[in-house]
Amino acid sequence: MGSIAGQDEHEKKPHAVCIPYPAQGHITPMLKLAKLLHSNGFHITFINSEYNHKRLLNSRGPSSLDGLHDFQYKTIPDGLPPSHFEATQDIPSLCHSTMTTCLPFFRQLLIDLMHPRTDSGVPPVTCIIADGVMSFTLDAAVELGIPEFLFWTTSACGFMCYLHYHLLIAKSLAPLKSMEDISNGYLETPVEWIPGMKNMRLRDFPSFIRTTNREDIMINFALHETSRVCMAKGIILNTFSDLEHEVLDAMSSMANVPPVYTIGPLCLMSKLLIPQDSPLAAMDSNLWVEEKKCLEWLEGKEKGSVVYVNFGSITVMTSQQLVEFAWGLCNSNKEFLWIIRPDLVRGDNAVLPEEFLMKTKERSMLASWCSQEDVLKHPSVGGFLTHCGWNSTMETMCGGVPVICWPFFAEQQTNCKYLCGEWGIGTEIDNNVKRDEVELLIRELVDGEKGKEMKTKVLEWKTLAEKATCHGGSSFINFQRLVKQMLASPEGNH
Repeated sequence: MGSIAGQDEHEKKPHAVCIPYPAQGHITPMLKLAKLLHSNGFHITFINSEYNHKRLLNSRGPSSLDGLHDFQYKTIPDGLPPSHFEATQDIPSLCHSTMTTCLPFFRQLLIDLMHPRTDSGVPPVTCIIADGVMSFTLDAAVELGIPEFLFWTTSACGFMCYLHYHLLIAKSLAPLKSMEDISNGYLETPVEWIPGMKNMRLRDFPSFIRTTNREDIMINFALHETSRVCMAKGIILNTFSDLEHEVLDAMSSMANVPPVYTIGPLCLMSKLLIPQDSPLAAMDSNLWVEEKKCLEWLEGKEKGSVVYVNFGSITVMTSQQLVEFAWGLCNSNKEFLWIIRPDLVRGDNAVLPEEFLMKTKERSMLASWCSQEDVLKHPSVGGFLTHCGWNSTMETMCGGVPVICWPFFAEQQTNCKYLCGEWGIGTEIDNNVKRDEVELLIRELVDGEKGKEMKTKVLEWKTLAEKATCHGGSSFINFQRLVKQMLASPEGNH
């Protein structure tokens, strides 16, 4: 954008404050959005929790968060006591803590940013982009007169489900009457009244309803965060209209939902708008050290022959489930790249059977973390065993890779339903993992007719995603609309 030369230049630059929820799956898309805004002329202040700031310095190097002169990193405490350095914090504790303790620290940081020292070169704040589940930020935004947009890092269908949690409770469908309801067929109850969503069952809703406790932190957190959506100037979603048009159309007519901007997939938008050799492109957000040898190992493998296994940054499993996955992979006789985080097994180290390691060493690669986008774009990867997190879902579509789904929690259950039932690119593993089922699904994915059908379908979605993010596409236009709306924020609000 045009600006006056000399000392007033920084004052003319718009300044966006971006604050993600402090977990990997939220930091990653928020950083992509912040970089896109920066490439459109915004000064950026990116706020991490102190805990995650330390983890990023640990994984990416001591100068990795120096930023640029117009892209700065700041921190606020998350309110939790110090915990193990390489683990994701307990999610219910983190939700309760951010909701109840972070506001004063955020407000003070905003005040400091709005009254910078004259020689700092930092322009006054013009807007806030906060994670959809960091709605405490709205209180500071309203108090200080700064427009705020909420970035829900979920799918549109997941977001729509959260918006209707209050009705599940009002209709006595949730919480559960007994924990036996999880296994006795109750979760198959049809729910036909969610706008724009068909063939829904109770089991397809985000998993926080699977409790008997009406006072459960996560149910009440979801209710609290969605009740405040109406306070935002707009909702940002990392999706594209062709993929979720029925839900998005229904959302657009809901009185309590502000304008929705679908600007995804962000992994494609970033590639399009940010030069790959720029300092901006080099900024990354992985809280674990990426193992470069993953990509080296994939080189030379036959096209579509490797199964990639990664359950994301939060999923935990039992030792028994880990062993069942291991033998399923072994018995499939397929090559595989398996990402095993240090904290993947609940309350224990992830220990694989020695016999499994011996039998698969010639055709497997085990690592603790990797650059997932690059792995899913690699031609040798033919299938993805995933937890169905939304970032992973977008990245696998952009890579043209079909999936085997093992949803863990939150709206991963909803994403799984759509991946398998509506979008035709996934099959689901029973939650009670058995090696024979894992083996059969992997063989079907790589070699079977169903696998071929899913591959064809995912390539169609890949083409539509690319169309949405190219110049003139729906997501590209929506991003321009979003930027225009941010720039239209009243000048006198700070």
